[in-house]
Amino acid sequence: MSIFNALNTSGSALTAQRLRMDVVSSNIANAQSTRATINEAGEFEPYRRKMVSMEPKDGSFQSFLQTASNTTSQGTSKGVVVSEIVDDQTPFKVVYNPTHPDANEEGYVQMPNVDPLKEMVDLMSATRSYEANVTALNASKNMLLKALEIGK
Repeated sequence: MSIFNALNTSGSALTAQRLRMDVVSSNIANAQSTRATINEAGEFEPYRRKMVSMEPKDGSFQSFLQTASNTTSQGTSKGVVVSEIVDDQTPFKVVYNPTHPDANEEGYVQMPNVDPLKEMVDLMSATRSYEANVTALNASKNMLLKALEIGK
């Protein structure tokens, strides 16, 4: 086991939470974008909310079995990795606004499926996770520094 495993674990979590905050801020920025992509028919579609999917770096059953039996190899680092950024498939919001340039014949406009309240909660959760990992990283760093002082 490396003495840097705790630092590597916290570092991977910091990277993942930072990406999560970036995706949430992108969702908030595009909450009113009605022309984000072009579909197969050549028509504009509203922005579709993005979500971050995370998983353990080494999530195989074999790795958990080795961890439980204390036979892990040297230098294996645990942590988290972003597996993918997926589109939220919930339907678009339909709003009546006949003066909007993207309104259909009936005056309805398809708006993005972004809920600002949900995004703010997700942003707060990512921020708290980021702060917790900074605290864990600082604690690990301080322990390593104290271990170096033993030899003085």
